[in-house]
Amino acid sequence: MMSASTISIGLLLYPNLTQLDLTGPFEVFARAPNASVHLIWKTLDPVVSDRGMAIVPSATFTTCPTLDVICVPGGPGQIALMDDVDTLNFIRRKSAEVSLVTSVCTGSLILGAAGLLKGRKATCHWASLQQLALLGAEPVSERVVRDGNLITGAGVTSGIDFALSVVAALYGDEAAQAIQLHMEYDPEPPFVCGSPRVAAKELVEKASAEISPFIAKRAAATAKAAAALSVDGHHE
Repeated sequence: MMSASTISIGLLLYPNLTQLDLTGPFEVFARAPNASVHLIWKTLDPVVSDRGMAIVPSATFTTCPTLDVICVPGGPGQIALMDDVDTLNFIRRKSAEVSLVTSVCTGSLILGAAGLLKGRKATCHWASLQQLALLGAEPVSERVVRDGNLITGAGVTSGIDFALSVVAALYGDEAAQAIQLHMEYDPEPPFVCGSPRVAAKELVEKASAEISPFIAKRAAATAKAAAALSVDGHHE
C-alpha cells in the first residue's frame, strides 16, 4: 500500500459524460485519507454532462499534477474522445506515471482507444461490453474487474463499488469499509432488474432495442479506434 500522504487521483472530465460515472467515484475518493482529487479537462470552463449537470474542472491537461491514479468515466461523450488526439495522448502520458489505471462504464473504451487494454481483462456497461474485444481486451461481465494495475468498473452505478475497490487497493480494506459505512452504502434496490443477468428477458430486449442505434454508433467509433491502433501500433 502507498503512503496516505502521497495519493493523487485524477478523474477525466469531458462534455456529455455520464455524471454519476464521475461523481460516484469522486465521492468515495474525496473521503479517502489525505487524498487529493482532481477533475481534469482541456480548459477550466464548466463541462456539461449528458443530463445537463455542469461540473467545473480543477486542472487542465497542462496543469495536471503528478498522479497516482487516473480514472476515466464513460457516457455518450466517450464517442468523441475515441479519436481525440490530445485526450488520448494525455491518458497515455499519465498511464505511464500512475500506479493504477482505471475506468468506469464505457471509459474503458477510451482506455482501449489509447492502446492500454491489449491482452488485459476489462469490463464496461453491459450494452457495450463486447466492444472491448475490438480493442484487444478480454471482456469480463463483472461489476469490478482487476488485471494487474488496471481496474475497471461496469455500468454507471458500479462506480461506487469500483471506487471502494480502488481505495482498498491503495489504503487497505479497513479504510474502504469505513468510507462505505460513512456513506451508508447499503443498497437495497426496489427491483431485481439492474443487470441482464437478473432482469426479465422482455425487459432486456426492450432496453436493448431502445439503445441499439446509439450502440451501433459507439461500435463504429470503437472499430475506427481499433483500426487506428493497428496502424499506429499503440499498446500497453
